[in-house]
Amino acid sequence: MHFQLGKVKQPNYILYLQERIYESGCNQRYAREMRVESRIRYQGYSSMPEYPKGVSSDEEKNMQESETKALFSVIGMTCSACAGSVEKAIKRLPGIKEVAVDVLKDRTQVIFSPSSVNEETIRQTIEDIGFKATLIEETANEKCIWVCRIRIVGMACTSCSGAVESVLKLVPGVQRAQVALATGEAEVKCDHKLLSCKELLQAIDDIGFEAIIVGTGESRNKIQLKVDGLCNENNVQMIVSSLEGQPGIQDIQVEAELHKVSISYLADVTGPRNFIRVIESTGSGQFKATIFPERGGRGTHKQEEIIQHYNSLLWSLVFSIPVFLTSMIFMYIPVLKDGLDMKIVNMLSIGEVLRWALSTPVQFIIGRRFYAGSYKALRNGSPNMDVLVALGTNAAYFYSVYSVLRAASSPNFKSTDFFETSSMLISFILLGKYLEVLAKGKTCQAITKLMDLAPETAILLTLDDEGNVTKEEEIESQLIQKNDVIKIIPGAKVACDGFVIRGESNVNESMITGEPRPVIKRKGDAVIGGTFNENGVLHIRATKVGSESALSQIVRLVESAQMAKAPVQKFADRISKFFVPLVECIVFDKTGTLTIGKPMVVETRLLKSMALREFYEMVAAVEVNSEHPLAKAIVEYAKKFREEEESNVWPEVKQFESITGQGVMAVVRNREVIVGNKRLMLKKNVAIPVSAENFLEETEGFAQTGILVSIDHELVGVVAISDPVKPAAQEVISILTSMQIKSILVTGDNWGTAHAVAKEVGIGTVIAEAKPEVKAEKVKDLQALNFVVAMVGDGINDSPALVAADIGMAIGAGTDIAIEAADIVLMKSNLEDVITAIDLSRYTFRRICLNYIWALAYNLIAIPVAAGALFPSTGICLPPWVAGAAMAASSLTVVCCSLLLKNYRRPKKLDALELQGLTVE
Repeated sequence: MHFQLGKVKQPNYILYLQERIYESGCNQRYAREMRVESRIRYQGYSSMPEYPKGVSSDEEKNMQESETKALFSVIGMTCSACAGSVEKAIKRLPGIKEVAVDVLKDRTQVIFSPSSVNEETIRQTIEDIGFKATLIEETANEKCIWVCRIRIVGMACTSCSGAVESVLKLVPGVQRAQVALATGEAEVKCDHKLLSCKELLQAIDDIGFEAIIVGTGESRNKIQLKVDGLCNENNVQMIVSSLEGQPGIQDIQVEAELHKVSISYLADVTGPRNFIRVIESTGSGQFKATIFPERGGRGTHKQEEIIQHYNSLLWSLVFSIPVFLTSMIFMYIPVLKDGLDMKIVNMLSIGEVLRWALSTPVQFIIGRRFYAGSYKALRNGSPNMDVLVALGTNAAYFYSVYSVLRAASSPNFKSTDFFETSSMLISFILLGKYLEVLAKGKTCQAITKLMDLAPETAILLTLDDEGNVTKEEEIESQLIQKNDVIKIIPGAKVACDGFVIRGESNVNESMITGEPRPVIKRKGDAVIGGTFNENGVLHIRATKVGSESALSQIVRLVESAQMAKAPVQKFADRISKFFVPLVECIVFDKTGTLTIGKPMVVETRLLKSMALREFYEMVAAVEVNSEHPLAKAIVEYAKKFREEEESNVWPEVKQFESITGQGVMAVVRNREVIVGNKRLMLKKNVAIPVSAENFLEETEGFAQTGILVSIDHELVGVVAISDPVKPAAQEVISILTSMQIKSILVTGDNWGTAHAVAKEVGIGTVIAEAKPEVKAEKVKDLQALNFVVAMVGDGINDSPALVAADIGMAIGAGTDIAIEAADIVLMKSNLEDVITAIDLSRYTFRRICLNYIWALAYNLIAIPVAAGALFPSTGICLPPWVAGAAMAASSLTVVCCSLLLKNYRRPKKLDALELQGLTVE
């Protein structure tokens, strides 16, 4: 199997063939020999093949003669669903070898046989499905298109994010701009030749927001080093000159005042340890390089923003509460009222002076942010909430100032001030902003916890020519380079993606795959960074490090899904998103969601006449020496046959042996006991009767694992182990179906297990062997079909789909990262709570509609009257205190109506499930 791409003028453009080991059926070792590598990009994938090693020049020439590469500009693609449509349409044509679609760059590359199809046919096919396609003759400028991520400070509502997005789209050279209010970030696709980052930052600053560059498309493989001894310009030139001579370095930036050197590089060619070695060997050894300490990251920035808003709110309340007390409370206390009403000059009282003095700092110092924001917004013709706040508070404040000054100059004028209105309004706005940033701060915690899965340090091995270890060294994980050999000890996390070159061990991959059973890893098997090594020692060779690792890809998928949730433009859409999200489709994960998540014995078939207790005494005595999760399930089940007063000491075993991937064997009570799979029995010449074969087929049909047991080379029983479906799963799916809600199962497990579980619970649509990115893509595909999608999951592998869905529901017993990524958490891990969430959201929405009816009724009547609509004809006007009372009554009515939600009761169908004992408290 060979892959050929042809000559590409810009090597940075090449996107490598995405590794699909399990989908393609290729074994991992063969795929590695072909040097298949993968790179997943934001919002959809793109895969390009390259030459494997060992392709001769003659073979290359023959492949070049039979295949041609064409690059098309495809305008109109907005998501992975669009990319999938383009890819599928092209692949239907004859002679198509490979199709790679890049949504971010609006590019589609096709490798095809010119004898079967031509460029014009491909272009026309793309246009037939609704996209504008143009053949690109020259790809030399491809590198100029890049993606810039910008953090934006100060956005308060969808109007703010919409204004920023509109301004960015107007900047020359910007092809696409997306602004996510929830994360406070913008993603801009632009032409680097036409504009710089500073121009983007300036455009955002001009409309009143602070902007900070988070990253660019060119910083994908980038390391930041702290260099001690960097004192002057000569030092900088020495280091830059030394680094520029190294292969694989793309860009060097030095910030001498911070002793910081940022290096962009090709990970296939070089790595950070090489840079440190070059820097420290430069000059007379006066430089010392280390990883630059992380500061000002996403979590740190959010925390600083929360503290800033908290301090503003606190100081505002310090001044506003006394103003409120003197104007609204103390006036009803005779002694205090007399003191506050004492005149200073003419009709000017002490209370008015106090309120003026206290409200002024709130208006002009604490509230200066609203003046700055409104000025910039009005200058750019995009009024926002700052403008409304400034107008309202200025009207109240300056009218009060006029009233106070006139009272001071007149012996007869009785003033009425509204200082409490301006100060309290600013305080309430600041309170809302504080609560908002507090809530937004939680959106980054899922990503932070994902990154925390990676260990901080790793053990680097140095091997001689014969593969023997000559040196062990502990290094920071960020310093791992491709092809490094890393030692993973028991109880440690895998430091990077790679494959095993020595050792065997069980590796718990549940934090990535969501599956509870540890996976046996031996020489040639792939491992994933961030997973947990349970028992043996492994030596792995690093293949993907830094931003190319699976963990980093999941982080980017979560970020991409968050960014893809563009601010909704209509109120109705906003309401339906948060309160009635679960109308037409729900996507369920399997393990830990529909199933319990723990393997357990579900059936025992004895083939010989013996007591069940005796059978499990023999089996548990052997299995208790094994660390395999299936062995633990058998031992746990065997305890049920013992009395409570009996100890957990099992019969003594001799000659215990573990056969990796097959089972265990030992001598118990002078009898040889073998516990394992069919392959182990055949290896030990144990005959398997037809009845046992039939039972094994039955267990596989029910997504169960069959464990064979032989005593003295005679098969005596079969133990069926399964991860059982939750008791109420079938009934919950049935109820959802009756509510006209479609259920879909998406799992990383095999097709046989997935179909068996789906059939058991009543789900008709199944997606199996789905990796995290595939789950997220499936959610997006459903959304493209106008489904409002909810995702129910519990694992890290579910987090991209939980974020991509309109509403993510996390099982309470799931991982912290899944819970952080979700919108709703099912605290008791009961599936029936999914139905409760749907019903409660609908009930809440109806209550909201009723609240709006009441609020509109008050305002439609009171506002015109307060504005004097009846005065010309009837002489009736609404005094300010009546208007305030009407507003208070409106609020009180809404609050009381909302409090009626306390009377909510879940659907009676769920009560019936509880009576049947199917719920789990």
